[in-house]
Amino acid sequence: MQHAAHTADDHHQGHHPQDHHEHGHHAPAGASWAMAAQATLHCLTGCAIGEVLGMVIGTRLGWGNGPTMVTAILLAFLFGYSLTLRGVLRAGVGLGAAVRVALAADTLSIAVMELIDNGVIALWPEAMEARLDEALFWGSLGVSLVLAFLATTPVNKWMIGRGKGHAVVHRYHH
Repeated sequence: MQHAAHTADDHHQGHHPQDHHEHGHHAPAGASWAMAAQATLHCLTGCAIGEVLGMVIGTRLGWGNGPTMVTAILLAFLFGYSLTLRGVLRAGVGLGAAVRVALAADTLSIAVMELIDNGVIALWPEAMEARLDEALFWGSLGVSLVLAFLATTPVNKWMIGRGKGHAVVHRYHH
């Protein structure tokens, strides 16, 4: 997993301007799996930070599964968007435009990731009741994040190949 200190600039190095057409035209259909995996790791980083923080908050405050899961999901979106927003703002884009870029780049990716991640946890016997100090908590979270990564990478590849998702972010790093 990448550290949160990595920026979108760090994350998107090695991508070439010729991989993307400007002005909303489609990118080549041959978006690479490496590019899709990097975009997915970017989203996974934000999602994991938000998920863990939400679960820690909910657990520490003695909340039930519902409020804890909602908090974790909201924080996953917040941190996922924030990581993209940070890199786009560093590229000199204004706040309003940067927010639009982050929403366009990450919404579907984070949504798929959260659906898979939380679905696995919800279906895993006793995972929802596991405490922070139990191996079941961390083991089920780790497996759910790996499965979310595997399910989301093809989504990101498809989106990048059509000039959507993280392809939008790449336009601001050239």
